[in-house]
Amino acid sequence: MKLASIKNNTRDGQLVVVNKDLTLAVTVSDIAQTMQQALDNWSEISPKLEEVYSKLQAGLVSNAFEFKSENAMAPIPRAFHWADGSAYVTHVELVRKARNADLPETFWTDPLMYMGASDAFIGANDAIEIENEEWGIDFESEVAVITDDVPAGISAEDAKKRIKLVTIVNDVSLRNLIPNELAKQFGFYQSKPWTTFAPVAVTLDELENAWDGGKLHLPLISTLNSTKIGSPNAGVDMTFDFGQLIAHAAKSRSLMAGTIIGSGTVANKGSLDGSSCLAEVRCLEIIKDGKPSTPFMKFGDKIEIEMNDKKGNSIFGKISQVVKKYETPVLS
Repeated sequence: MKLASIKNNTRDGQLVVVNKDLTLAVTVSDIAQTMQQALDNWSEISPKLEEVYSKLQAGLVSNAFEFKSENAMAPIPRAFHWADGSAYVTHVELVRKARNADLPETFWTDPLMYMGASDAFIGANDAIEIENEEWGIDFESEVAVITDDVPAGISAEDAKKRIKLVTIVNDVSLRNLIPNELAKQFGFYQSKPWTTFAPVAVTLDELENAWDGGKLHLPLISTLNSTKIGSPNAGVDMTFDFGQLIAHAAKSRSLMAGTIIGSGTVANKGSLDGSSCLAEVRCLEIIKDGKPSTPFMKFGDKIEIEMNDKKGNSIFGKISQVVKKYETPVLS
């Protein structure tokens, strides 16, 4: 089943069921108005949504309409909890190597994670609005899962059962703001603007055998200004699977339905398939040439992120964004 939230002049959008090839959708207000409402009552509501999906696939829905990604908000336009991990330790290792910093052994056994801004997410075709190019604008292509209620102290194996939906995200970073923030030893804040989500989120059965219970074994493709930056396989070199990431987040407190857990930047060690962010590209250049030659994103740049199934069909729809200068509104 594929689900999306479309614009309707409210902050949380209207939940819709989308067909497999992302061409048709149908509103389901009689079942659930919003994605959060569906997740809050998942065991009761999901079978009803599945029935609508089956009918939509069979051409039995008379009120279906054309699905356009530009009308889609993030699947959950705002969430109670967004925690992003750094599950690809090979990526962390490379970044630290570029600045001649050792990687603590604990990084291989204890996940890195930060809590991101979840008060608002942006849709797949919304602009990345940043005030200053000098802040070091970068994309980060990731996989994310959405859970129902997760009890505190859950095991990694049981945590996998709490995953209800999967999607992909662009976790935008402002690289030149990060060092000063991390130097305070209190985490990211200004360096992490709003996160972008693919048009749809899908249930696990849509991923077929590419989903192994905790990892998604498909390439995640990032294209900047029509040049492919990379397509590393999200199931390779993922040190911590989503069960482990969820259990880590729930170590000392429960997680509420609608919690989103990110994988961190997808990366394959020594892969010829490239990278999922410009920071990694620049790190490879530093290691090779002693200095970076690839700039961070500029105003007018276009980043596209997508994941296809084994037949070449887009699973979540495409993230396609242009970087735009943010103009502070004049308040009267």
